[in-house]
Amino acid sequence: MSTRKAAVIDMGTNTFHLLLVELNGVGFRTLYKEKIPVKLGQGGISQNQLAQDAQKRAFHTLKHFKNLIDGEGIDQVFAFATSAVRNADNGAEFVQKVKEDIGIEIHVISGEEEAQLIYEGINLSGSLNGHINLMMDIGGGSVEFIIGTSQEVFWKQSFEIGGQRLLDAFHYHDPILPEEVEKLESHCFSKLQPLLEAIEKYKPSGLVGASGTFDTLTDIYYESMLQCKLTGQHVFELPTSEFERIFQMLKTKNREERLKIPGMIAMRVDMIVVASCLIEFILRYVPVEAIVCSHYSLKEGAVSRLLAGKVAV
Repeated sequence: MSTRKAAVIDMGTNTFHLLLVELNGVGFRTLYKEKIPVKLGQGGISQNQLAQDAQKRAFHTLKHFKNLIDGEGIDQVFAFATSAVRNADNGAEFVQKVKEDIGIEIHVISGEEEAQLIYEGINLSGSLNGHINLMMDIGGGSVEFIIGTSQEVFWKQSFEIGGQRLLDAFHYHDPILPEEVEKLESHCFSKLQPLLEAIEKYKPSGLVGASGTFDTLTDIYYESMLQCKLTGQHVFELPTSEFERIFQMLKTKNREERLKIPGMIAMRVDMIVVASCLIEFILRYVPVEAIVCSHYSLKEGAVSRLLAGKVAV
């Protein structure tokens, strides 16, 4: 069976991911993966700008990724940027500069495309069943929600209420104040009306969280149970009662204390509080016994397209 190699670069608002894979027609093998907290949205996202410092970090990271890709002799590279670049007034200029200086062509994808790729990634992980699920992916700039089954998508939408935006707007005190949590929740309530209507219409019975914050929440849960995640496991269950316990802990600790929680990682420590407030809000409308957490998301959605013989974007 012939194999070919490909590289996927997911340039998120907070984190850049590199995934190098070998495709064999029916499945894929991960050759290498890396994530770097570039924080592309920091210092500018609320003004629709990519700050100079953030661009510098992005260039440094993309050069590093390009070296790794070239080292593997890969010429099929799919790079895409999401909310931070999509909404920045200087986003197109940044994309052009990356192409000229580094030789990486970046596809800036719409919120709709992002939601679709996230769905395909979640589906590839085996997280879905015959039931109707609400899927969510909390990025730094946007949050994608999808309602569907393993067979089809009924509804999907991207909302510009990602972790970095919520952090900038509501998380001024550390630990976060109860009134800041309240303000954040009422903001979500007003912004997420289309989602609440879709939940009412399709009545999802399960909640699936993709990657990012959900990875860290399950890491904290597994650490507290003194269990290890198995290599090759892509789907995890987080009992809602355990999420609530972790959420209470996150709300009452400051940054330094949060960093000491077993399972916490530095790149997630700032955003995890507001992201957990958003999960808590969603659980009011989709009450479940456990949240299914998919380790696969956007970048694996791109891989699933490559496997199907389609161009990733």
